[in-house]
Amino acid sequence: MPTTTILQGGNVLDLQRGILLEGHNVIIEGEVIVGVTDGPVDRADARVIDVRGKTVMPGFIDCHVHVVTSHTNLGANAAQPNVLATIRSLPILDGMLSRGFTSVRDAGGADWALMQAVETGLIPGPRIFPSGRALSQTGGHGDFRPRNDVLEPCSCAIRTGAIARVVDGVDAVRLAVREEIQKGATQIKVMAGGGIASPTDPIANTQYSENEIRAIVDEAQAANTYVMAHAYTARSIARAVRCGVRTIEHGNLIDEPTATLMHDHGAFVVPTLIAYDVLLEQGAKLGLPPESVAKVPAIQRAGRESLEIYAKAGVLMGFGTDLSSDGHAFQCNEFRIRAEVLGNLEALRSATTVAAEIVGMKGKLGSIEKGAFADILVVDGNPLSDIGAVAGPGEHLELVLQRGEVVKTRRVNE
Repeated sequence: MPTTTILQGGNVLDLQRGILLEGHNVIIEGEVIVGVTDGPVDRADARVIDVRGKTVMPGFIDCHVHVVTSHTNLGANAAQPNVLATIRSLPILDGMLSRGFTSVRDAGGADWALMQAVETGLIPGPRIFPSGRALSQTGGHGDFRPRNDVLEPCSCAIRTGAIARVVDGVDAVRLAVREEIQKGATQIKVMAGGGIASPTDPIANTQYSENEIRAIVDEAQAANTYVMAHAYTARSIARAVRCGVRTIEHGNLIDEPTATLMHDHGAFVVPTLIAYDVLLEQGAKLGLPPESVAKVPAIQRAGRESLEIYAKAGVLMGFGTDLSSDGHAFQCNEFRIRAEVLGNLEALRSATTVAAEIVGMKGKLGSIEKGAFADILVVDGNPLSDIGAVAGPGEHLELVLQRGEVVKTRRVNE
């Protein structure tokens, strides 16, 4: 018999309508919400948690994390012993849960084993939607080998701390997608353009041929999943979207025609703006190589402007952060950046209703409604009027419920 829990008398945040439902009860049986009502609930066997005066809202979903990145220098991160890289991911996962992120989509690095460790309760952390190793061409954004006169084979495919694997050619990328899916990836990540953290690929470069990208998309779709693509420039974004990529990661250097193309194709974007603020201020101190530090300012400036371009075109934006090392602590600051440009409601939707659609869990995650999983936050404050209620390191979170169980608490009375 499932345990019944009632969150009594709170103000339930309805993100579809953008309103607070005052004085409502949320009824949970086992892992699932079975009712939301302002009427009396007579369940003598239930555990009752008084949340009057507090905001009850769905747990957050971060659609772009790397839970294995304990180093900002991603080459050094990949060089760690496998066991050490895994152990260093544990406090990263626990920290995300403490900040209210009950689910995350990992954009390269996390695997089925970490997902299972969370699912089975072995370690605390958010539900993980893993991409396994992202796919990178030689010299692309996932190739962290330094320039040399001899190019040694990349061991990245077997390194726990590696966020990507190097693979080239249509047949080879087809096999790589099949391997990542066989190993438990819930979606496929591809590096479709240049990046900041990798040493030899300028931002303006496109990566992978269109035939290779189409092959990757084809294999993902055959397995009933989708492709997410790292891309900054309008040129690399347009190529990826025309090839069938479903979500664009970062996308800072978008232009209006390409944003319209994304909207027409039903593609999502996952901006990761807090990452550039952190890298601009602390990148060198955190170990980011000088050639990578030099790439940050232009990307950081364009990021905020991109939000307005996407909003004007009607492109749905998911919440992402893409942080590493000590930068993970700034995860919730992304809310403040979004709210300044888009308003509080859209900032909140990006981490709930939109994010749930991105990970294929609409109606199951990202909302407080009958039939949804009971991943729930109890917040001291109203984030619709004050984004600071969720934009800090979690100091306003009184309770975090995951699968119907209280997993984090800052209150003593229930």
